[in-house]
Amino acid sequence: MADGVLSPGVNLEAFSQAIAAIQALRSSVTRAFDCLKDGMRHRETLEGREKSFVSAFQDSLHSVSRDLGELERLSNLVGKPSENHPLHNSGLLSLDPVQDKTPLYSQLLQAYKWSNKLQYHAGLASGLLNQQSLKRSANQMGVSAKRRPKAQPTTLVLPPQYVDDVINRIDRMFPEMSIQLSRPNGTSAMLLVTLGKVLKVIVVMRSLFIDRTIVKGYNENVYTEDGKLDIWSKSNYQVFQKVTDHATTALLHYQLPQMPDVVVRSFMTWLRSYIKLFQAPCQRCGKFLQDGLPPTWRDFRTLEAFHDTCRQ
Repeated sequence: MADGVLSPGVNLEAFSQAIAAIQALRSSVTRAFDCLKDGMRHRETLEGREKSFVSAFQDSLHSVSRDLGELERLSNLVGKPSENHPLHNSGLLSLDPVQDKTPLYSQLLQAYKWSNKLQYHAGLASGLLNQQSLKRSANQMGVSAKRRPKAQPTTLVLPPQYVDDVINRIDRMFPEMSIQLSRPNGTSAMLLVTLGKVLKVIVVMRSLFIDRTIVKGYNENVYTEDGKLDIWSKSNYQVFQKVTDHATTALLHYQLPQMPDVVVRSFMTWLRSYIKLFQAPCQRCGKFLQDGLPPTWRDFRTLEAFHDTCRQ
């Protein structure tokens, strides 16, 4: 009460008396059920047992009625709580008896605390940013920007020789994987990765950054009619279409712009885990096939095989 749970309009004395009335009502109800439970036992004659049972049960009901009336009278004296609570009527959600299934009230309190902390930290950040504001005007900034030459991003522009060296080192790391590098459109590199006799992957690169991957079967054609790598058509098999989708997800996972060579090496390590695409069972269900497909997902950290539905 001292923490402001009850508003000043609540009659505290009547509130304490109401609590005592609730206890008395619980006791009288318990006695009424005990009377029903005992029934007409411990009586000598049948007529005496009936009269004693009816009399005792009537007394119990009168006690319940009396205590209930007293509780209703005190509830009118307690007064209504204030409506200025931050969560308003949402406190009624805490009365839900199925808290383990619908924990709405606890989640609402957590969101409310998080919102208050976010507002507090945003105010602190705003004050710090205002202290560090630049004193130059917009015109001065425009003049200096025109005079200053635009700096080229060094991490995106790498010499072709450096890219070739990185690809050659990765090719030597994995004996069961062969990598063919070509540059049909200038400096951008295109890789044809052959993984054993399982699959082939077309990797489109911009410097050392991978833009696109297409996974096809080992016996599928990866070239167009004019002899160039086909980077647009999908595989004819659903299993390799699934692997293509997972490879695209892997490109989003392995992101480190400051060290693009590490990203390419990590992606090739993940891709190498498909060498047993049709031999490794699912680590979750232990089956080799599910809906006619082998485990096409490879964990980014452990490289373990999972079916697409078992990884979740």
